[in-house]
Order: sequence, then C-alpha cells, then structure tokens
Amino acid sequence: MSIFSRKDTATATTDAAQPDLSALTGDYTIDPAHSALGFVARHAMVTNVKGSFQDFTGTLHLDGTDPSLSTASLDVVMDSIETGNADRDGHLKSSDFFKADEFPTMTFRSTKAESLGGEDYRITGDLTILGTTRPLTIDLEFNGAAKDPFGNERVGFEGKAEILRSEWGLTWNAALETGGVLVSDKIKLNFDISAIRNA
Repeated sequence: MSIFSRKDTATATTDAAQPDLSALTGDYTIDPAHSALGFVARHAMVTNVKGSFQDFTGTLHLDGTDPSLSTASLDVVMDSIETGNADRDGHLKSSDFFKADEFPTMTFRSTKAESLGGEDYRITGDLTILGTTRPLTIDLEFNGAAKDPFGNERVGFEGKAEILRSEWGLTWNAALETGGVLVSDKIKLNFDISAIRNA
C-alpha cells in the first residue's frame, strides 16, 4: 500500500521517521501482543456488547512501488473469543454460533488493496467463517512507522468493517416480547494492528 508519507508523532523513546514509499516495502508479521481484533453487536436492541479474539496470527506484505500488490493474511482461533462473560463466551463457541469444535479457525485472505488518498486505504478479501467464504472490505488508516526500543521496525494500522453475520450462517436469535431480536444481524469489526518487519 502506498501509505508511507504520514508524519509520525512518536515520543523520543522511538526512532520515528517519515519513510518514503520504498523504505517500508517488505514482509511483516502481526504482533498479537500489541494488536487487537474486536467486534461490537447490538444486544436486546438497546445496548452494545463488545468482544475480541485473543489468539490470532497474521502476515502483511507492503509494496510501496505498486500498492495493489500489497497483501494481508489472518488466522483467528475461535475458541479465544472473549466478551467479559464466561456464559456468553461459551454460548458463542457452541453450535448456536461459531461451532468452535467443528470450525476452530476463522480466516481472512486479501484479494485487493487500494489507496483512497491521504492516510486512508481499503483492503478487500475472503473471510471464511463456518466453512463459508464471502468477501469482506476493510477501511484502514495508516498510523505510522517507527523502530521500537528493541530494534523492531513496526508499522501500525486501524481498520473498520461491518458484516451481516447471517451471510456466514450465523443465524441464531431470540425474539423479544417488546419486538425485535436479542442479537443484531449487523456486526461491527475493529482492527488495531501492529506488525513487525521480518528480518
């Protein structure tokens, strides 16, 4: 992605820079300790429930010469879902939702990358849940690049997307006495990604 002109405002503890396009071209591994994959669902039509996945791996290839050649790959362990409530987590892992025993992994494989201007980018790919693969488009913002105190060259992104879970076969629900349903079909996805350049 041609995403390398943003001024980095990191503190003096990092070796921040304004790298040119070619400087950041290369392969990167997502650092799960400094990244987050979250989601938000509407519950009972009145409030939002937030959750995240704690176990995932991923890679990026950034191409500063030809942004369309940039790629991303992500594998998420479904048993690592956390919403702050053990009973709810167990229900989400069950046959009503993710069937984590039968389908232990959710995957994303990019098929297209494009610049939207400024620090904004878009990546499109195949999201597979419950054995069903459908396209997903993620809008990204480049957060900068820096060398951390341990010598790792890092890049950072924030991303957002929305899906209808029913399109991946996640159709369980319960009707409310006052009308509506317990769990929204629309799910908001949030990505905070820190990736380390491979040696």
